[in-house]
Amino acid sequence: MGDWQDDRVGSALRGENPTVLARLPGAFAVIGDVQWLPGYCVLLTDTPGVEKLSDLPRERRLRFLDSMERLAEAVERACAESDDQFRRVNLEILGNQDVFLHAHVWPRYGWEPPDRLSRPVWLYPPTMWTDPTNTLDERHRPLRDRLAALLSEHSRGRP
Repeated sequence: MGDWQDDRVGSALRGENPTVLARLPGAFAVIGDVQWLPGYCVLLTDTPGVEKLSDLPRERRLRFLDSMERLAEAVERACAESDDQFRRVNLEILGNQDVFLHAHVWPRYGWEPPDRLSRPVWLYPPTMWTDPTNTLDERHRPLRDRLAALLSEHSRGRP
């Protein structure tokens, strides 16, 4: 594991996290380390030490949630453009394993196995996280670039 993976929030703040797509008003938008569902992204808090949404003052909570909505919209648009079987986006704030505030943005597709499609992503086999064929790499560059462009457009006030 790289140093940046040991401190995802701190590395994003230092500009050392290579998965960062954009700095948003209340967080960092990052593309997921794994891409078995292409376009999977995570929203990271930009406040070290924050473990849960309720740790933030109300104004900062709202900025985090606004950033989550912005990232979800970018994922929806980019994935719909790149795959005609894109169906929707699932949003989750969990924090059970990584104890820093973050939100998962999961694109869902019609080509997923039928027994998984209507179920939470977490019911996929645990090996999906460790299978090297699912690792973020250069194959994902076009989708990554499109996500970054959409987030940049949004921050400049475009739809």
